[in-house]
Amino acid sequence: MTNRRNFLQKIAAFSSLSLTGCGWKLANVRAATKSTHSDKLYLYTWTQYADQKLLQTFSSQTGLQVLVDPYDSNEVMLAKLLAGGGGAYSVIYPSDYMVQKMVEKNLLIELNHNRLIGLDNLFPQFKNPSYDQNNRYSLPFNWGTTGLIYNSEVLQTAPEDWDYLWQNQSILNKRMTLLNDVREVMGAVLRMLGYSYNSKEEEELKQAYNKLQQLKPAIASFDTDAWQNQILSGDLVLAMCYSADAIRVIKENPKFKYVIPRSGSSLWTDTIVVPKSAPNIDGAYAWINFILQPEVAAIISQNLNISTPNGAGFEQLPKKLQDNKNLFPEAALLEKCERITPLGDFEEVYERYWTQLTSS
Repeated sequence: MTNRRNFLQKIAAFSSLSLTGCGWKLANVRAATKSTHSDKLYLYTWTQYADQKLLQTFSSQTGLQVLVDPYDSNEVMLAKLLAGGGGAYSVIYPSDYMVQKMVEKNLLIELNHNRLIGLDNLFPQFKNPSYDQNNRYSLPFNWGTTGLIYNSEVLQTAPEDWDYLWQNQSILNKRMTLLNDVREVMGAVLRMLGYSYNSKEEEELKQAYNKLQQLKPAIASFDTDAWQNQILSGDLVLAMCYSADAIRVIKENPKFKYVIPRSGSSLWTDTIVVPKSAPNIDGAYAWINFILQPEVAAIISQNLNISTPNGAGFEQLPKKLQDNKNLFPEAALLEKCERITPLGDFEEVYERYWTQLTSS
């Protein structure tokens, strides 16, 4: 293993290189060494994070060819890994609660902080998160909320809470989608009913299921990604979505608006982890150090329309973005939001109701 001194020497060799086309500098990143027996780095990530310019920039400076496989839910990603299909991946992007589950299943390496440069750039609240104390196994990539995006030219009354979907079911009939995510969908309805997003009371979960059964005839689909083109084309007028995706759509057409329901929603962080089966650990550390650079974090935030956990990167954002309440909501609203947490064996109850809901 390359020692700390050699690592810093390699970093210095990269410090003067400009990142092609973006004006970035690869100041604190090194390429994988010959000892990895690989010039490829496989990422398993959310569809919206596969930014080609970002990948090409990293590749041009490190010599590593980056290949991406996308997924649309944490559960799909975990199932693939547990089935033995994740052996090629060196970097994965699980959400906060999934980090806990992956640690419990002994799937992740403990990060060597001596190989990371830029940890001090993170906002304080991301340096010791509840889902992974002291960032032992993960580093935050971005954060956001879950809410509703709607066409303000079609829907004259703006949705304020989740119950809007039921109150306007006839208007929204087959023109709305919910996320293809059991914890988000069930959690939102639980929250609307006054319960926790992470309820472990089956009676509460049954109430949420019954409400969703009432709404299901009006739901066009349970979808995480395709809704974006459908709402832009006019096929949909409302969608449950992640804030990062909503911001991207609003940037394309400002007639769309995003709201965090007033009863509360989920507050999430998507992270970067390295699986124990990673074939290119050096490359994984190179990628993480690349992401930790303030310049890179700021560009990623702008290009992908995501909320950065990198405080130094935040300071480099245009003031218009710093003041964007969709990207960086007010603290009072965030206080009503919950992080999704693992439920242990009770997750089987969620899955049972979810299967009944989506297959019937």
